[in-house]
Amino acid sequence: MSKIALTPNASGNGVFTITAPNSGTNRAIALPDAAGTIPLLAAASNTAITSTPAELNILDGVTSTAAELNILDGVTSTAAEINLIDGGTARGTTAVADGDGFLTNDGGTMRMTKVETLATYIGTKITGGSMVFIASSGVVSNVATVAFTGFNASAFDHYVFMLQHVKPVADNVLLLCQTSTDGGSNFATSSGDYHASAAVDQIGLIVSDELGNASGEFGVSGRFEIYAPHVASAFTYGLSMGPFMNDNVEIKNNTAFAQSASMRLSAEDTDAVRFLFGSGNITSGEIVMYGIANA
Repeated sequence: MSKIALTPNASGNGVFTITAPNSGTNRAIALPDAAGTIPLLAAASNTAITSTPAELNILDGVTSTAAELNILDGVTSTAAEINLIDGGTARGTTAVADGDGFLTNDGGTMRMTKVETLATYIGTKITGGSMVFIASSGVVSNVATVAFTGFNASAFDHYVFMLQHVKPVADNVLLLCQTSTDGGSNFATSSGDYHASAAVDQIGLIVSDELGNASGEFGVSGRFEIYAPHVASAFTYGLSMGPFMNDNVEIKNNTAFAQSASMRLSAEDTDAVRFLFGSGNITSGEIVMYGIANA
């Protein structure tokens, strides 16, 4: 039978008191089969320590202060979320949209920043004369007009619209571009608001000569440019460079028909445009808007 020996210290003069709890239940405490010092708790507690010695030994050698460890106090991240910064090479394909955020090191301080802030910053680094994507109509299907409002005089001097097989519902109709000075709420639509090189009075800038709509015709592709629309003291010029079909045999171009140049016959600040046919809807195609960065 093992024995328990209490050995007093001959040099001490205090009283070592062991106090039993007020309990009506028999309790058993097993001492470890090892030599060493048993640490004491700073305050009385009935909470059992459930960690194993091996788990507690993980902290052996940790030099963090209590304040440093308390940084984790209140952290609500999941293990999966924390593991995103583990340096792995796995990358997802989640689409990025306005309002999304990303983690950045701001001079040693980690911060969350919105993608709009990143877009603005990148915009300031674009060199003058660069062509920058602004917006796309997406695939068009039987719509009356396609409007663009992404004009920004502080960022762009001119604008380029790339057309891909834009085709009318009606036959033999002009593709036009009308301008706005109030962000697209209203557009100039009267005959004589615009002048073209071949036919003087028009209801819009000339984007393409008359297009056909037969099954063997594929509309107009190419580029339409608008120059300095923000200059309120001068007319806004338009220039079209697009091959097109107005019958199902022959390919043509605006320049040959003297329909490549046109202008808005009013000195004003243009901040939106819309594309439409002289009559009928746009049955198919796509239009993409780019800005030419300020020089």
